[in-house]
Amino acid sequence: MYQPLWVRSLLAVTLLALGLSTSAIGATGKDMSAYVLGPGDTIRVQVYGEPDLSIETQVSDTGLLSYPFLGEIRLRGMTVGQLERYITNGLSGDYLVDPKVTVSILSYRNFYVNGEVARPGGFPFQPGLTVRKAISLAGGFTERASRNEIYVVPETDANARPRKVNLNALVKPGDIITIEQSFF
Repeated sequence: MYQPLWVRSLLAVTLLALGLSTSAIGATGKDMSAYVLGPGDTIRVQVYGEPDLSIETQVSDTGLLSYPFLGEIRLRGMTVGQLERYITNGLSGDYLVDPKVTVSILSYRNFYVNGEVARPGGFPFQPGLTVRKAISLAGGFTERASRNEIYVVPETDANARPRKVNLNALVKPGDIITIEQSFF
């Protein structure tokens, strides 16, 4: 798609004012987030100038997305950048000349806290979440909670053995955090 020089210049100035480089426009897969999409995430797919191809949906437990013209897309294991490229490649040529696809996460899937916390349960993930913040969201430690016996089972391997962590460990969507009892 041709853009006049003044449009490209305005875009470059805007990006620089925001502290971004113009190379951010054509970011490659290695520049994209490593966040892997999964059931429970709510995403928005936008195609510039094509409102009929823009959707908002929650990823189902099967990990499939039904998308116009492309059918079902298996999202499980895909990053946001990979999904953007998949849809862009699928729409290019037969449907659109140069589609501009943006995928964004509207809400992340839950993580879970159980054991010795005031309100065990599932909570919406937030980027940069630590075990300490997760425990705060769950109402804090109970009187009997151990501050040293904290374990995480990652969503990616439900059969994994619980891994002992400290309060500053990062939490990922779907993780299960368990706070054990203290004996003293």
